[in-house]
Amino acid sequence: MTAKVQSYALTGLEGVPVTVEADISRGLPSYEIVGLPDAAVKESKERVRSAVRNSALEFPAHRITVNLAPAYVKKEGSAFDLPIAVSILRSSGALQADTGRTVFLGELALNGELRPVTGVLPALISARDDGYTQFIVPKGNEREASYIRGITVYAAASLKEVFDHLSGLSPLSPVPPSEFPPPGAGKENASDLAFVKGQPVARRALEVAVAGGHNILFVGPPGSGKTMLARAIPSVLPELSFEEALEITKIHSVAGTLGEAGIVTERPFRTPHHTATTVSLCGGGTKAVHPGEISLAHGGVLFLDELPEYKRSTLEALRQPLEDGVITVSRAGGSFTYPASFMLCAGMNPCPCGNYGSAKRQCTCTPNEIRRYRARVSGPLLDRIDIQVEVDGVDYDALSSSEPAEPSAAVKERASAARRIQRERFGSGKMTNGKMGDRELARYCALSAECEDILREAFERLRLSARARSRILKVARTIADLAYSEEILPDHLYEAISYRTYGAEGNVGV
Repeated sequence: MTAKVQSYALTGLEGVPVTVEADISRGLPSYEIVGLPDAAVKESKERVRSAVRNSALEFPAHRITVNLAPAYVKKEGSAFDLPIAVSILRSSGALQADTGRTVFLGELALNGELRPVTGVLPALISARDDGYTQFIVPKGNEREASYIRGITVYAAASLKEVFDHLSGLSPLSPVPPSEFPPPGAGKENASDLAFVKGQPVARRALEVAVAGGHNILFVGPPGSGKTMLARAIPSVLPELSFEEALEITKIHSVAGTLGEAGIVTERPFRTPHHTATTVSLCGGGTKAVHPGEISLAHGGVLFLDELPEYKRSTLEALRQPLEDGVITVSRAGGSFTYPASFMLCAGMNPCPCGNYGSAKRQCTCTPNEIRRYRARVSGPLLDRIDIQVEVDGVDYDALSSSEPAEPSAAVKERASAARRIQRERFGSGKMTNGKMGDRELARYCALSAECEDILREAFERLRLSARARSRILKVARTIADLAYSEEILPDHLYEAISYRTYGAEGNVGV
């Protein structure tokens, strides 16, 4: 007898329907799984056998063949344990229920318990889009699944509970839907701009970067506040919408970094160490292709401190996501595209000793040492960073001043207002000035004759690239939005140009 049960596999962030077929026939007892399974799926044979027996159910002593269709899709992970067990029980006649429109996901322990699995949220969303509305998942994935609208989810703690539910002996109660927490609920930012003393130019640049979703680089000596400024960015970022939270949660669900809340409620702030490999930053693996730090920062901030200390090849991998907002990872296990639309924030010293250009300390580096140090960060990568700010140390009087600095809440209010203007302009909450393409630049960044002359002079004097010109226009558009100006004025353009002087060809040497 043959029985079919529906499940889902993941290719990147998209779910692919997988039909689990179990056939029991006469012959010597054997148990085979076919359909391009990986090692974890093959090992499910022993997990399923022990789980069925330890759930007071009979495991058939016949020839068992389990097929995972379609055969051309590689099956990975332990989420097929539950559908395999249910298909075998149905094929043996122990379970008489019709499971045709129910999707099963879950890993089985040897004692029959159901353990949570990764990727439940994107799998259920894809299945819902394919027309499935009923799901059975492990109890540990209950919170994650409760945020998906338009479906009925049952969360079980064991295989026995699933069997009793399907048999009608002890039906499970549907998982009640969870509400997305309101903005700022239970949120406490450890870093606030109120604690950043001095640095008015850097504070203003940070506000512009957040308001327009621009990449930003802080260049300055050790102790000048670069890291403190970067860590204050989450306190200024606009709140997540429910749609954005779902998109970010899909990535963290696949990566297995989702917390107990079941959904991401704050914008990610990822800080990989400078010893991080290219694979850990971009994603991949020896077998399965998992999202890396670039994708885990989607919708939030990727902070790279001590930028020149990263491997050159690792930094160059940032080029595609900075331009396209996605990262394509190709490995032996397949080629997958993950979202990677983030705000890059980086910090670096101006030279090996860190004191070049400082008004307070003496630099001990030779010109060649400084050139070699700065050459660790390529010109094309610097070109993709919209705002480049040089910061210096802070005076003792400013540090000891009792006068409070402007808090993050005030900056966040202005940045959020600018984001609302962009949302009305582009008609999308995901689009910001920093992500504008050529079409949007031509439409929303038209310059007056006076502004054209200013930009032409800067372009020639600083020897800027065509990309740098586009970045200046995007930043100028954000500065105009912060000033509630429909047009880009000369003052807006001058400020935007001042944020490009470090990376300009004429200013990177010594």
